[in-house]
Amino acid sequence: MQPKSGKPPRSARLAAIGVELSRAAQTRLAWMDFHRGTKNVALTCRHFGISRQTFYRWRKRYEPLDLTSLEERSHRPHRVRHATWSFLLAGKVLTLRLQFPRWGKDKLAVLLRRQGETVSTSMVGRILTRLKGSGQLVEPLRWAVPGSRRRLRPRPYAVRKPKQYAVSRPGDLVEVDTLEVRPVPGVRFKQFTARDVVSRWDVIQAHGRATAFAASQFLQTLLHRMPFSVRALQVDGGSEFAAEFEQACQQRGLHLFVLPPRSPKLNGAVERANRTHTEEFYQVHACSLEMKKLNRELRHWEKIYNTVRPHQSLGYLTPLQFLRQISSQRKE
Repeated sequence: MQPKSGKPPRSARLAAIGVELSRAAQTRLAWMDFHRGTKNVALTCRHFGISRQTFYRWRKRYEPLDLTSLEERSHRPHRVRHATWSFLLAGKVLTLRLQFPRWGKDKLAVLLRRQGETVSTSMVGRILTRLKGSGQLVEPLRWAVPGSRRRLRPRPYAVRKPKQYAVSRPGDLVEVDTLEVRPVPGVRFKQFTARDVVSRWDVIQAHGRATAFAASQFLQTLLHRMPFSVRALQVDGGSEFAAEFEQACQQRGLHLFVLPPRSPKLNGAVERANRTHTEEFYQVHACSLEMKKLNRELRHWEKIYNTVRPHQSLGYLTPLQFLRQISSQRKE
């Protein structure tokens, strides 16, 4: 039973002396008042259900003439790590991130090293965090690009990819897919995407509709823009990859592999490419709605993607650097 101390209620006492304490500090003050009346630490700890270590720690801090001594102390370290980068370097990071809003610290560090900066990936990450905290860098919003399901239909030329088909060199297998893009309400178009699974080289082109005729036109484009000969293509069961497209592949002697139903994971390289183009182009750029202008913008982005953007899967090389590397290795 708590002894009578003859003191006014705690809240009234605090109000009388003009002190405002947090609820936790008021609880600790109750410990001290109880102990002052009992002079028994063990009884005080049992009564309040606390350990002796906790009680002794707060009794050591307690100053009867300064009740705020029962408040929690700041946990801020005595020595705070200060920025070691220059204002110029932070400006370069901000410029690159604004130019490529979806690129993280790894890719930006590669670009900075190309510019002659001696910088670690972790430092770039800290700079980005500081820029976001100060409001200088705001992340662009993400929005989903809806897709559609297709059924596999009989194909006169396309076949399933044989298990023994080897993919080891650029051009051995290029995955092709379409991406539906809706930049503004009421407007939508199709982007054709082709990705070489070895070099990660991409070719993209927009069309108003995903038809077999548009796909055959894109076939000419990808064969012209791929910096190597293409041996085989892999597509899903969409109708745009039949008829004229299939005939064009047959006329050019290209292997055409078609996926089984509901298996987009087998076209994982181009599916990942569509996600990248969505996040790093459509979600951060106000693209043109006129098809010719849009394709000029996509061509510029395609060049950046293949010759500037570091690829983690290629050891942070660009597809162009990767092609040059394997070319030099073969000459040796």
